[in-house]
Amino acid sequence: MHAMMRFMLLLSAIPLFVTPVARTQSLSSASSPAATPMRSEVIMVNAQDAGFPFPHFWEQMFGAGQSTLALRESYRTDLRAVKRVTDFRYVRFHDIFGDEVGIYNLGADGKPYFNYSYVDQIYDGLLVDGVRPFVELSFMPNALAAKGMSTKPESAWHEPNNSPPKDYTLWDNMVEAFVRHLVERYGIDEVSQWYFEVWNEPDYGFPDGFPKQETYFTLYDHTAQDVKKVDARLRVGGPATANANWVSAFLNHCHQNHVPVDFVSSHMYGDESAQVVFNTKEDVPRNRMVCMAVAKVHGEIKASPLPQLPFILSEFNASWMNVPEVLDTVYMGPWLADTIRQCDGAVDMMSYWTFSDVFEEEGVVKKPFYGGFGLVAEDNIPKPAFNAFALLHKLGDTRLKSDSDSALVTRRKDGTLAIALWNYAEPKADGSSSVSKTVDLTLNGVSAHAKAYVSRLDATHGNVLQAFDAMGQPSWPTQDQIAQLRKAAKLSPAEAVHLENNHLKVEIPTQGLVLLEVR
Repeated sequence: MHAMMRFMLLLSAIPLFVTPVARTQSLSSASSPAATPMRSEVIMVNAQDAGFPFPHFWEQMFGAGQSTLALRESYRTDLRAVKRVTDFRYVRFHDIFGDEVGIYNLGADGKPYFNYSYVDQIYDGLLVDGVRPFVELSFMPNALAAKGMSTKPESAWHEPNNSPPKDYTLWDNMVEAFVRHLVERYGIDEVSQWYFEVWNEPDYGFPDGFPKQETYFTLYDHTAQDVKKVDARLRVGGPATANANWVSAFLNHCHQNHVPVDFVSSHMYGDESAQVVFNTKEDVPRNRMVCMAVAKVHGEIKASPLPQLPFILSEFNASWMNVPEVLDTVYMGPWLADTIRQCDGAVDMMSYWTFSDVFEEEGVVKKPFYGGFGLVAEDNIPKPAFNAFALLHKLGDTRLKSDSDSALVTRRKDGTLAIALWNYAEPKADGSSSVSKTVDLTLNGVSAHAKAYVSRLDATHGNVLQAFDAMGQPSWPTQDQIAQLRKAAKLSPAEAVHLENNHLKVEIPTQGLVLLEVR
């Protein structure tokens, strides 16, 4: 995602649901569990329900910024941290063909030659840490572009060349040679487990004079054939659009023209507008937007000539903008849990944008908590979203029936019930509080000797912002302060709770997420 480009194109269409937090405002106050009114919910659970499969589709892939960031130790440190608490299998990032990676070069005779030094360092580093590439085949080397770089906005830091190639024979040669190099280096048994996605958000991308959809379809046709020419077992797909765009047209095009496609991909963020996504004027809340768009794409795939194709949401988050009271706070716990609940069954894999705040689309990080997209802030400081993924990773792989819109009831292979409960409330920049919640649970079918444990993410549990606010929100924390923040970011150990006659009550403050384990 290129936030500055999207900002300029969509500013007039996007309703800003929240106001960015001022520098001196307490980021943790909006979720403070001060004395508030209480509401309640009753949930009945049948622990013997056969249930249905619940693959952890939300935690298998994460996004990052541009490709060269993978050469940094801070990036790799954050990757390993996220890998430890999730089922992190794939990482997706931009601009592997960018000039900074140095693949495409011209010799003194004007003929192209290829250099894979940085490519190998990038992919070797990922594989050593147990993460495979989800290869985004982008963007255009300047020497191969049909049009030079446009003048980028002053506030943009990394702006790629979105032009199509000036010569498709040269492009085909580069793509085929690149893919062939990967197979030769890592072996087809390995690379056949990767994904190759053609481009990124072409519906926003190409320069003036290049019709977006027509240009992309031509680019996709060439690129998909280039990949398959190396080995038919390699997986290639698209259209990698923003806002769930073009899916029906893309699949019809591939079917009618016999173009290979192995998966469908698109992107969605919680604060897009219904006007942009659905061409309606309805007010879609942030916690509904992503999965409404997922349902749209899912339906389009099923209605297409290629209904069995898997759907990968290759970017998602609660916001495509840097909004601190959304992306840095405990709000992300309930938002993520509710998104998982709604999207289950309609998407095969979702890639959270991003795993780390080692990220430079808008420039060098200026302070630890600025509304960055990542799970981990600068200096390897876990944010509440990191803890949300850590808790939700503990859910089982069988989902049990529940009528609640604020619960995910699951069972692990060993029979343990793992239940996520939450108290969703919209983020509020003024720090005002919402209503706390009591969940009254009856767990039918559990052992009379079962024990229950609760883990919490809320304003006073697993929330690094509480410590950050207390130390005055330093822009450049000292080493001692960094150590304090890392310690404060940790989740508390699970607490034992009393289970009496298969019944218990759990109190959840506003914007709180709870994981209940019964074994």
